[in-house]
Amino acid sequence: MTTSQSVSPPALASGVAKSSLRKIITASSVGTLIEWYDFYIYGSLAVVFSGMFFPEGNGAAALLVTIAAFGTGFVVRPIGAMVFGRMGDRVGRKKTFMTTLLIMGGATTMLGLMPTYDHIGILAPILLVTLRLLQGLAIGGEYGGAVVYIAENSPARKRGALTSVLQTTATGGLLLSIGVIVLCRVGLGEEAFSVWGWRIPFLLSAVLVLFSLKIRMKMHESPVFEEMRRSGNLSRSPIKDAVAHKPAFALLLVVLFGVTAGLGVAWYTSQFYTLYFLQTILKIDFLTANVSVGIALVIATPFFVVFGKMSDRYGRTRIILCGLVLSAVGYLPLFQWVRDAAVEGHHIQMIVPLTIQVIFVTMVYGPTAAFLSELFPPQIRYTGLSLAYHIGTGVFGGFTPLVALSLNSATGNVLAGLIYPIAVTTVTAVVFVLTLRRGVDSPIVRRAWKQIDSEYSS
Repeated sequence: MTTSQSVSPPALASGVAKSSLRKIITASSVGTLIEWYDFYIYGSLAVVFSGMFFPEGNGAAALLVTIAAFGTGFVVRPIGAMVFGRMGDRVGRKKTFMTTLLIMGGATTMLGLMPTYDHIGILAPILLVTLRLLQGLAIGGEYGGAVVYIAENSPARKRGALTSVLQTTATGGLLLSIGVIVLCRVGLGEEAFSVWGWRIPFLLSAVLVLFSLKIRMKMHESPVFEEMRRSGNLSRSPIKDAVAHKPAFALLLVVLFGVTAGLGVAWYTSQFYTLYFLQTILKIDFLTANVSVGIALVIATPFFVVFGKMSDRYGRTRIILCGLVLSAVGYLPLFQWVRDAAVEGHHIQMIVPLTIQVIFVTMVYGPTAAFLSELFPPQIRYTGLSLAYHIGTGVFGGFTPLVALSLNSATGNVLAGLIYPIAVTTVTAVVFVLTLRRGVDSPIVRRAWKQIDSEYSS
């Protein structure tokens, strides 16, 4: 039995009119795309401005500190998940991700206006980290809200396909950030871009956010949330219900270590660590590295929807597990392929292993939005989904570049950084098989639903 067939009618909506559904998907996806663009523009530009907000003297240390600041945005994402998850389960899905969009856009725009270390001294790195924390808080509430909103408006038989459109936004946001950066760098020239042109991608966020807000203001609240509000079944304390009760907390932990930790590490290895690997380890020039990764993303992105749609027919668990296993097994040979192609100057050939890596990730990520939305009871869906997702992708995934680069530096082996993603994706695959291989029919999922139902069902 597939996961989409196992969900009970009260859990998720049976669907809405096609025209309304298209508007829902567009409004949710465009806003989330912009938020991911805002969040990743920092990572895409870290190599460029790493020395501007810290004292001069050690370029390698400045880069590591800048990447660590990049990681602080990931650490705070679970806090954003709790803050905005509670808001989403208590106040509403729509109001919550309107708020997160405003916070993200404001923080990103401020990054584009921020003075450097030469102008304000120690306040520069402090402000940099503060704005990065705000970005992390915002994205911690945005993704879960968008997933839940689309899932709760989607018919079960198409939920994997429809929510997988949203899954393209993370890669799309990274791709958009790379495209804007490349255009600015080529259009302005190397010197102007390094001095002030790098600020333009940040400032562009203000325009994109206003556009997205206009679209989202026309959206209606989720029918599942409205039904819970009418029937008085809203959670009185979503955070407590998600973490203080043993069955729900057990489900949260299983989803974290059996899905999202491996997902996060796989995603950031294939789409972010590869950029650092190409530029800082293999010494590939900025433009070639970004264009190569960008082409790989363009080729692989449609597979998010392909595997999301396949999960409606063949089940979420089979496809997610295949993606985890292939990622774990494929890291070493694929990175060796990238290294050998780079050493020989075959830059076009590098795109093949880069693309294969991303396709493996789409197998995991494509069905995940539908899978997670079906695992959590509706009363704690926003909170539980957001916490599991952002601890896994934020903490485990977000520090992948820092951990991998540190392993490379410590050992002197350019492939040593792969120890971390191989280990995490392997452990995740094992936990997945032991606990979630039956999807929503797994005992641990049933116990969590029973506990929440007994507390809130009349």
